Amino acid sequence: MLTIKTVSEPAEISGILQVQKENLKDLISPEEAKTEGFLTAVYDIGLLAAMHAESPSIIAKDGNTIAGYALVTVKKIMPQHPLLQGLFNALEKIEYKNLPLKAVDYVVVGQLCVAKNYRGLGLVQKIYGHFRTELQSRYPFCITDVARANPRSLKAHLKTGFQVIDSVFYGDMDWDIVLWDWNNNGH
Repeated sequence: MLTIKTVSEPAEISGILQVQKENLKDLISPEEAKTEGFLTAVYDIGLLAAMHAESPSIIAKDGNTIAGYALVTVKKIMPQHPLLQGLFNALEKIEYKNLPLKAVDYVVVGQLCVAKNYRGLGLVQKIYGHFRTELQSRYPFCITDVARANPRSLKAHLKTGFQVIDSVFYGDMDWDIVLWDWNNNGH
């Protein structure tokens, strides 16, 4: 049975790393990356532990198996990873509704992934629903970036309620910056 929850034990962090490894762009075929989507950022156990100490991430579990996850990333953590730092630098220059994002305490999705055997079950929306429930009392916005070469991911984010607010280039890639306004009664 699938459950959606926050990370609460070290084995769950290891499970996240396993799903990550199975979906990294550099470790899957170009065809799979194009049709199924891919992950760009590589996290290690130390950084994931630091992230979870600040704010535990959201996971979908099937028994002891991690079926999907969304990494919760707060501003304090972002300088510890080069791609997160690139996103943070971009966000410092962007305004949303005439409000400079550098003046807002937003939360970032450091990475989202659904394991291959669990795709097509609506887990992205379920994981993000729990993400919002857990965090919207502390943050007005949820922000992330999606590689332009990953249209499947962008489609899933837009379906959830994110909107593209800017496009940038860093880390040798083009990215769409997407924001989910939790003050909006929409999604």
